[in-house]
Amino acid sequence: MAVAVLALAGCGISLTPENSTPTADAEVASAHSPVPATVEEYVSPLDTAAFVADPHAYVGESTAVLADDAVRVLDTVDQPSLPVTVTSHTRDGDVAVEVSDVSRVVAMDIAGSIAATVWALGLGDTLVGRDAASDFPGVEDLPVVTGASHTVNVESILALEPTLVITDGSIGPTDSIDQLSDAGVPVVYVSNDSTFAGAQELARQVSSALGVASAGERLATRIGDEVTAATARIGEIAPTDGERLRMIFLYLRGSAGVYYMFGEESGADELVGALGGVDVAAEIGLDGMKPLTDEAMLAADPDVILVMSKGIESVGGVDGLLEAKPAIALTQAGQQRRFVDMADSQILAFGPRSAQILESLAAAVYAPEPAAP
Repeated sequence: MAVAVLALAGCGISLTPENSTPTADAEVASAHSPVPATVEEYVSPLDTAAFVADPHAYVGESTAVLADDAVRVLDTVDQPSLPVTVTSHTRDGDVAVEVSDVSRVVAMDIAGSIAATVWALGLGDTLVGRDAASDFPGVEDLPVVTGASHTVNVESILALEPTLVITDGSIGPTDSIDQLSDAGVPVVYVSNDSTFAGAQELARQVSSALGVASAGERLATRIGDEVTAATARIGEIAPTDGERLRMIFLYLRGSAGVYYMFGEESGADELVGALGGVDVAAEIGLDGMKPLTDEAMLAADPDVILVMSKGIESVGGVDGLLEAKPAIALTQAGQQRRFVDMADSQILAFGPRSAQILESLAAAVYAPEPAAP
């Protein structure tokens, strides 16, 4: 993910449910599901949404829910052509890594985007381990090899006898990943920016490591086309010019006393722009992630606040947040309880489901329904 999110991970701050734990005694998976079939037809939540006449006037919370949380597979699935030599983007510089076997793959990052990309390429049956953020249908029974603070369990990974590990540096520590390489496991670091273009590049790099580079180009094209179409459709729904909703993303972890505002180059700015909103974090000069302050929140004065579902839950819901941070209660969003939440592992997960996540958020913003009690 973006620098801001990586910084949180580096501080030991979890971006996934706080009770996630690594699988200590992971067993070697001996059987896998067949290559997943493509989803026959995706029905956008915007197709059936009842849009409010004036989104500025709406009062109440809403939850963005994917109409279908499956990761759609490419229509044509390529068979890996191996061996391949690819560039691994390590923190110490680029190195060449030879991949000769992709029969047992561990894909892990802070948002679950790499595993989702492997799945979308039609190679989901090669996955033998996953990160805590990968929660899409088909991977539920795979051993989890990362914990709540996004640390890897080396022993559990080695027990899976992986032939390839794909990661992006957003989890660690680096020494643990190095242990995998020292044990003879090919480890490929890919770039994974929290942008829609980053999701396309991730498809290219993951596919190259798997020996299906051509499929990666097709997936990258699909992601780009879908995001372009979704953004255009949302543009027809959202208010224009001076009437656009002012939006900001807050990262919350109540148990750790963590309250952050996400600004430019955090991924949140991409979402706000595609949702047709005004990025108020950019207005006040906020880049990356910064601790929430009363002054900054009052200066931003958002109409809508985007949050992770577990995040808002961790602070006692909207009531708990407004009590803990009275400055938020003074904003337009606070006064009208305009909070839009989405699953922690989805809202900033730029990958094969980028357009679907975007459309689900748009439905929650412009056709809001009260959050479930």
